[in-house]
Amino acid sequence: MGQGDDVNFNRIMAGLEEAVGMAEGHLAPARVHVPVEVDVKAIRHRMGLSQSAFAARFGFSAAAVRDWEQQRRRPEAAARILLTVIDREPAAVERALAGALTP
Repeated sequence: MGQGDDVNFNRIMAGLEEAVGMAEGHLAPARVHVPVEVDVKAIRHRMGLSQSAFAARFGFSAAAVRDWEQQRRRPEAAARILLTVIDREPAAVERALAGALTP
């Protein structure tokens, strides 16, 4: 085996060790996987909020929520991440934003 083979082998082994650590719960994933699509309307409906109430509660503009739902625009990556957290843990987002959205 040449030096390049050793480097590749070490990289593969490091990746495998990291994967085992994540599977066992010792390590957190090194990357965040941004959802490709987020169904904003479904999230909002599950919360029982109007477009304007949803926007106000989470710091979006009502126009952005409307455009996302009507598929005129797609949320940017950061918004898709936030929307995913809102969908899974809305109370955590509300606690984190408490007081932050008032002027």
